[in-house]
Amino acid sequence: MLRIAIQKSGRLSEESLNLIRECGISFIYSSLKLKTECTNFPLEILFLRDDDIPGYVADGVADIGIVGENVLVEEGKADLTVERLGFSRCRLSLAVPRGSDYESVQDLNGKNIATSYPNLLQAFLEARGVQAHIHTISGSVEIAPSIGLADAICDIVSSGSTLISNGLREVERVFKSEAVLIANPELPQEKQQILEKLLFRIHAVQRASRAKYILLNSPNDKIAEISRLLPSIKAPTVLPLAEEGWSSLHSVVNEDDFWEIIEKIKAAGAQGILVVPIEKMIV
Repeated sequence: MLRIAIQKSGRLSEESLNLIRECGISFIYSSLKLKTECTNFPLEILFLRDDDIPGYVADGVADIGIVGENVLVEEGKADLTVERLGFSRCRLSLAVPRGSDYESVQDLNGKNIATSYPNLLQAFLEARGVQAHIHTISGSVEIAPSIGLADAICDIVSSGSTLISNGLREVERVFKSEAVLIANPELPQEKQQILEKLLFRIHAVQRASRAKYILLNSPNDKIAEISRLLPSIKAPTVLPLAEEGWSSLHSVVNEDDFWEIIEKIKAAGAQGILVVPIEKMIV
């Protein structure tokens, strides 16, 4: 059985559990339990503090884990990364009191900065020739300037509302982060095979989340032109309609290119365009 560590609460925990469910893996979840076994896949889930996950995976207590990239790099264990997962995106940013004068990162020379990420912050400042006094604290970083502990802070930002409510403004982005899947590099072969099966499912879910399935009607004399406009795994599927001279085309479109492609195929003569979400996509 493969053992996966995920954050025990918060947005990253919820999105990690959603990914596991979307992979067709069933489990019973309770906020009172710190581990649970999946019922239809050889996977055991451990619910841990996010800061502990890289160490647990590196030491082999957990085989794999889902953790924020910011935590992983801060702990110096970026080499454990297996897959970028694309959710729980956030950024590590520098912020100063709203009314303070700030023109560039050079203004932080000699200043006190409070953070829970001293290594990431130190690397950022050193790369820009800034020498500041870093105060490492484990939580409630936003309050540091208002109680006189620091002149600025460096903390995780998602929407920025917490900074605003504490009278701060974001001035520099230090590090961009997202959820990553990590693994112990010395997994036995049997567990490596289970991981590969899990990755197969994750890739299917990821591809589906970025794609749309479209169906459209086309005059037969326009099929070649419309087909050239449609990206596809191999080629669009073409099926004859009951009405003579018309066919139905089916294809998969990347969501980023969706509206541009729809406009082009409509101008080329496509009619009755239907768009359907894709649950899984296997290539």
